Amino acid sequence: MTWKQAFTSSIGKKLVMGLTGLFLIVFLIVHVGINACIFADLNVPVWPFDPSDDGAIFNKAAHFMGSTILIRILEVGLFAGIILHIVQGLMLEASNRSKRKQGYAVQLGGRGSKWYSRAMGLLGTLIMIFLILHLAHFWVKARITGSDDMPEVEGMHNMFNLMKVTFSELWVVIVYVLACISLAYHLQHGFQSAFRTLGVHNNKWMTIVQSIGVGYSILVPLLFALMPIAMYLGWVG
Repeated sequence: MTWKQAFTSSIGKKLVMGLTGLFLIVFLIVHVGINACIFADLNVPVWPFDPSDDGAIFNKAAHFMGSTILIRILEVGLFAGIILHIVQGLMLEASNRSKRKQGYAVQLGGRGSKWYSRAMGLLGTLIMIFLILHLAHFWVKARITGSDDMPEVEGMHNMFNLMKVTFSELWVVIVYVLACISLAYHLQHGFQSAFRTLGVHNNKWMTIVQSIGVGYSILVPLLFALMPIAMYLGWVG
């Protein structure tokens, strides 16, 4: 397969989607792990929680990610992966729709596939819109414009305070939670689909992949959704 075919042929597009999808799955594990440090501030006087933490652990983790050269280089690759995943996904969706102009003689409804499998284009678009909002809320302020909402603490941006300010608005919390629900359904299909695309078809292994995928698609979005909820309700901060 040539480079051109890798980005234009149906098989090539699916392969790129699978590879970038796995890359983003790994990124989400790192991202949710870093962000979950905010829960160290939970008002529960039991280790490892410390009500007086006030975001110190999270700020240190965020500072490390933002100040390490290797991480900053990988950040460029991450953006490239996200853009490529979105573009290839939209191209695949357009290609699939063009092939489905003539309907089936018998409508299968939900018997042929899960609704979220058929709605990957829509779910991906919703996540893309959310991603733009998310970058504007945090990445742009941390890397480019700066913000009075993240004053320096011990030589580090107070990203914890920026999260508190951002998630003090109910509409923002609702948008983030809806985005996490969309992400959950997107991952429900995308996780196992990525492995199938890369050649995992053995029933035994696919059963394991699907089980891990279900757990992953529930746990990761749930943790992400709990963060704005916890901030808004005052459980942390």
